[in-house]
Amino acid sequence: MTEPLIAIATPANRERVVASLVAAFTGDPVLRYLFPDEATYPAYAAAFFGHLFDKRVDKETVWTIADGASVAIWEPPHTDAGPSDAPWATLLPADVLDRVHAYDEAVHKALPAAPYWYLGVLGTHPDHSGRRWGHAVMQAGLRRASADGLPAVLETSNAANVEVYRRAGWETVETVSEPLPTWIMQQKPS
Repeated sequence: MTEPLIAIATPANRERVVASLVAAFTGDPVLRYLFPDEATYPAYAAAFFGHLFDKRVDKETVWTIADGASVAIWEPPHTDAGPSDAPWATLLPADVLDRVHAYDEAVHKALPAAPYWYLGVLGTHPDHSGRRWGHAVMQAGLRRASADGLPAVLETSNAANVEVYRRAGWETVETVSEPLPTWIMQQKPS
């Protein structure tokens, strides 16, 4: 089996990356908590993922396969991983922003104090699922974390993903119960 070509995203990949993530996270517990209305989910999720992409693309920490069909958005150590109030937030009503901030605050209280690489988003468009592209694209950030001698950290609110991540070498280091169950996982540098 041929290894997929992993590339660092550029601004030209934004539209495809955002579309892939909106499709990939349609049933994700966090995204459904943040954006529960079916009618507004696509627009709000696109604003959210677009913001996360825009914050990181110039840091060269967004890795993709097939120009954005599979995506890993990483935050390097010593930077703000949270969704700050920004122009994207003007696209969201106050109740949605309140949920975004409540979730962000709860998760960030549970994150380690020591430096780490943060896997903020990992997703593959459903049309390309089952190819292990998510695992492959995640490895680019894990290699960077290991090269820095630092652990990698992620959070998931999808209980089914906990075992998937465990099989990939992650371990649960913390849990958050409110505003929804979330597992904080870490992988030590190799």
